[in-house]
Amino acid sequence: MYRLLFSVILGLALFVPGSVADEKNTEAKEQGGKGKREFKATCPVSGADAKREQAVEYKEKKVYFCCEKCKAAYEKEPAKYSQKANWQLAQTRQFVQTKCPLSGGAIDKKQTVEVGGVKVSFCCGDCKGKAEAAKGDDQVAMVFADEAFGKAFEARKKGEGKKAE
Repeated sequence: MYRLLFSVILGLALFVPGSVADEKNTEAKEQGGKGKREFKATCPVSGADAKREQAVEYKEKKVYFCCEKCKAAYEKEPAKYSQKANWQLAQTRQFVQTKCPLSGGAIDKKQTVEVGGVKVSFCCGDCKGKAEAAKGDDQVAMVFADEAFGKAFEARKKGEGKKAE
């Protein structure tokens, strides 16, 4: 009798956590979340959190800014901020990586480094090592400068999968 009661309680205990998670997912969807990722972008001018309402078109996608002042600074000298704008395109998943940013070769998912919060894959340990050795803005420049970005990243097409890794 006690074994049967214990089995029933154990079975319910295992079932309930999954149900709670399902309820939370359903609740998020009902509140308009629809399982979408929260908008997160870093202003290429100030480094602050960017807002959707402050944006300009860039490489047929959008770059976001924290305020009108940063947006105006970018529009005045876009080349000055191109590395950070490219970085934001990858950060916001508007562009996806297809090749090594250093060699232009096929990427090896085992050779990955996080650059400014973006996972970047390389073709080999040598390229990965170069990226790991660089720090801060130098690392961002190495991976997201126009030449490196151009050979490694492509614009995401409408309807393409959500995951960009």
